[in-house]
Amino acid sequence: MNWKKETKEIEKRKLLAKQQGGKDAVDLQHAKGRLTLRERIEKLVDKGSFQEQGEIAGGSETNEAGEIQSLTPANFILGFAKIDGRQVVVGGEDFTVSGGSPNSAGLRKSVYTEELALKYKVPLIRMHEGGGGSVAGPGKKGRGSGGDAVFSRSRFKSVADTLREIPVASAALGPVAGLPAARFVASHFRVMTKRTAQILVAGPAVVERAFGKKMTKEELGGSQIHKLNGVTDNVAESEVEALSQIKQFLSYMPQSVYELTKRVESDDPINRKDEELLSIIPKERQKSYEMRDLINHVVDNESFFEITKFFGQGIITGFARMNGFAVGIFANDSNFYAGSMSATGAQKTTRFIKLCDTFHIPVISLVDEPGFLIGPDAEKEATILHGTEAVLTVTESQVPWSTVMIRKSFGVAAAAHYGPDGYVLAWPSAESGPLPLEGGVAVAFKKEIADAPDPEAKRKEIEQRLAKNQDPFPRAENFSVHEIIDPRETREYLSNWIERVQPQLKAKLLSKRSRH
Repeated sequence: MNWKKETKEIEKRKLLAKQQGGKDAVDLQHAKGRLTLRERIEKLVDKGSFQEQGEIAGGSETNEAGEIQSLTPANFILGFAKIDGRQVVVGGEDFTVSGGSPNSAGLRKSVYTEELALKYKVPLIRMHEGGGGSVAGPGKKGRGSGGDAVFSRSRFKSVADTLREIPVASAALGPVAGLPAARFVASHFRVMTKRTAQILVAGPAVVERAFGKKMTKEELGGSQIHKLNGVTDNVAESEVEALSQIKQFLSYMPQSVYELTKRVESDDPINRKDEELLSIIPKERQKSYEMRDLINHVVDNESFFEITKFFGQGIITGFARMNGFAVGIFANDSNFYAGSMSATGAQKTTRFIKLCDTFHIPVISLVDEPGFLIGPDAEKEATILHGTEAVLTVTESQVPWSTVMIRKSFGVAAAAHYGPDGYVLAWPSAESGPLPLEGGVAVAFKKEIADAPDPEAKRKEIEQRLAKNQDPFPRAENFSVHEIIDPRETREYLSNWIERVQPQLKAKLLSKRSRH
């Protein structure tokens, strides 16, 4: 006697589970231009590294002899895997089974995903495609669900805990609604495919029932909408690109808040001096330039990874490497509102600085800040409210900061670019003060300008005279900046700084571990 029969039963159930929703459902998924969840996992993780959890979970039917006839697998797949040799937890809805709307086993596995990643302190990757609950319940018949026990812990508790302890990255790769949509936004990095993904609170049928208005999924929650409102950080042309962006994001993250991001060997010399930096800032104060070009001249070659590009466009956020070390990049884009901080730019700033602070990633701030965005629309959007929150978030951050004054640094908004006890450098093109010169002159010298024979000439004369008071040399003489530097030497100064702050990071990490 042995257990050979039962062992074969295990293999049979595994094979049935691997069929997902069946050949027709898989073919339909491919016809819509989307991969199945198992195919996505294969493309994301290191080859052969996926170790599934709950592989044969689902609902089965047996004959009178107790032999399995069919199996409807759990429509949530999760497990451990490795990405570039690093342990992670991967999970997502299987759209080929009931359109990803959770069956009983699928719901249990989805709730378990965050808890598993938290327990082992490894990054969590979610690949979303599916709806939330159904009025029919998760595969139940009869009177429906009576709900969880009154003393049950909220399933969102572990979702919140992940954001405090481990990196979380999510991809929307098809229609996503309800609980999966909430999980998508509850992530440190969010990417959706350009044409095949939609993020929805509720789908078209529910919207039509509530408002009497017919809309497509794309009209309700396509990438063109969500890249502008901040629901998604990035948009990818394809599923493969979306998964690649997740890998890239994770490369700048540690395994958890109890570790530091590992340094990557770089063959880019720290004393590289790009001549373009000497002329990248126009002498004409009203002309814009490309801050992203400036960033790429300074950081390690091809290391800049921008996130949330289309939301709050006057602000640039992303990650890069400096002398092999991971850094957060926080800068202004003078092509949008001259780089001023809007309400959305402030929200973007707050979220990004909190992200860097959570995972001990030093911040490099490249400042060209004329102040908060002004005007009636800015007031309606509560710019001062969101802007002040950004400033206060920066003052409470604990990671090392280095600020490079590139051009403008004015008003309350400028305070969001200078971290506590930061290392401050200035280019010769830097200007600073309580107000931008143009607006300040218009207010302070209004009568003198109006009474002049040629008001425009008088305005320019005053601006030119006062501009000398806003250059960086008086600040350097007063030791209000650490150094005024040749722009071409920015990389070397910052590379030396990032090396110096490593002991600070390790000390903060040890403090966090001891508290834990």
